[in-house]
Amino acid sequence: MRYEVAVRAEAQLGEGPTWDASAGRLLWIDILGSRVYGYDPVSGARSVRRTGQHVGAVKPRVGGGLVLNLRDGVGLVDPDDGFRWLHREVVPGRRGNDAAVAPDGALWAGTMRYDEAVGGGTLSRFGGDGAVTAVLDDVTVSNGTGWSPDGRLMYYVDTPTRRIDVFDFEDGVATNRRPLVEVEEGAGYPDGLTVDAEGCVWVALWDGAAIRRYGPTGELDQVLPLPVPRVTACAFGGPDLTDLYITTARVGLTSPHPLAGSLLVSPGAGKGLPQPAFAG
Repeated sequence: MRYEVAVRAEAQLGEGPTWDASAGRLLWIDILGSRVYGYDPVSGARSVRRTGQHVGAVKPRVGGGLVLNLRDGVGLVDPDDGFRWLHREVVPGRRGNDAAVAPDGALWAGTMRYDEAVGGGTLSRFGGDGAVTAVLDDVTVSNGTGWSPDGRLMYYVDTPTRRIDVFDFEDGVATNRRPLVEVEEGAGYPDGLTVDAEGCVWVALWDGAAIRRYGPTGELDQVLPLPVPRVTACAFGGPDLTDLYITTARVGLTSPHPLAGSLLVSPGAGKGLPQPAFAG
């Protein structure tokens, strides 16, 4: 595998790449820069939206527009570009972080405290009708979430645990949490993840300068070394979902690599799964 630069940028905390199939573009964010970016790999066109507060995730919606996991809750951008809250919950010292859309169209959105206090974050499920279900209330840094190709397993990362956990998943409910992978000390911390068409889990390693691919039973399969230490997330995109897009960060680095904060891509890295849009 190899990497290329898709968008050279200096995002403080680049995160959350998501392929928006209806628009043929890659969405990604700068959490601390309060920006949502769009990138069309065919035309090279780029866009930027300022969110007014820190944004942890962006996903497309079934009827058009976007859903945003923000500092103060989950918000909706309508097709006419108007904004409204789906669920507003202001908790001082806490913000939204990574999120993912389940096969049934529900949004699974996490939070974390700015000081990363142990157990200060949450994971919640937001249905398309706006109903909210608390899933986990003792998370530290809620991060990567994804589902197996058959939708029967859910993968999840609480970064400081160094683990990728797996749940049984049925009827929108996750049960029987157990470790799938434990990243060894010195190799970085698991951050955002994606699942490919073969059921393998690709995970970004914060302070690990790499993307790793693990098999469905947790065996290490491939490693993509990268020049930047703070690799934050990955997702398959492009018309055939074979290009792996990778976000990176420069926050906290005294002498960041010139590519820190850029959007990278590994062409032809694998075959991704079509990602559902939020049903709300």
